[in-house]
Amino acid sequence: MIQENLKAVEQVMEDSCEKAGRKRQDVTLIAVSKTKPVSDLREAYEAGVRDFGENKVQELLEKIPALPGDIQWHMIGHLQRNKVKYIIDKVAMIHSVDSLRLAEEISQEALKKGVEIDILIEVNVAGEESKFGVSPEEAPDLVQQIAVLPSIHIRGLMTIAPFIVNPEENRLFFQKLRQLSVDIQGKNIDNVNMSVLSMGMTGDYSVAIEEGATLIRVGTGIFGQRQSHQAVIQSVKGVV
Repeated sequence: MIQENLKAVEQVMEDSCEKAGRKRQDVTLIAVSKTKPVSDLREAYEAGVRDFGENKVQELLEKIPALPGDIQWHMIGHLQRNKVKYIIDKVAMIHSVDSLRLAEEISQEALKKGVEIDILIEVNVAGEESKFGVSPEEAPDLVQQIAVLPSIHIRGLMTIAPFIVNPEENRLFFQKLRQLSVDIQGKNIDNVNMSVLSMGMTGDYSVAIEEGATLIRVGTGIFGQRQSHQAVIQSVKGVV
């Protein structure tokens, strides 16, 4: 089932890239594996997936030792400052930086571990109260403040668009994030590169690709509905 789902996602990605006049290799699929058992992740890995996204630190730490070492792990969920130290040297990118205080903690822990960390600024483009992220108006100033911190590199922007039935309803939000990235890039800030746009999920990633997404985050479209966290723990224990 997972392999079939991946083939379907891949076809949509190829079609969307062709429609937008983009190259397929310019878009990376992140398999959002939160609440999924290790066996599901392994199946996706065997089908060629190398980028996985997790929302919770505990779950990330449980899965890493149980899976191959060449996986690129992405922290895509809200990150508490007191948990940064546990993942700073284990993830390829943190997508959800939305405050200077969090960025300062990331920088401090990266210095301690002697690592360089890539981050994205999370922008709440739609202004939803239930979502994390800075407003589009606040983002440029936050980028300026974070850019001077050591061992931390801003690679672009991330947004979580509203959950909708018609993906076209989110096109405007993706367009706004892309324009924001262009505006920030135009400021030529040291240590800032707006080459990454992390946007688009199972319900709208085709539109996100058409509007310039370089990273898409697909969970249900690959793995199906979520499982409980307890089921994930049991799956990890079963393979370690």
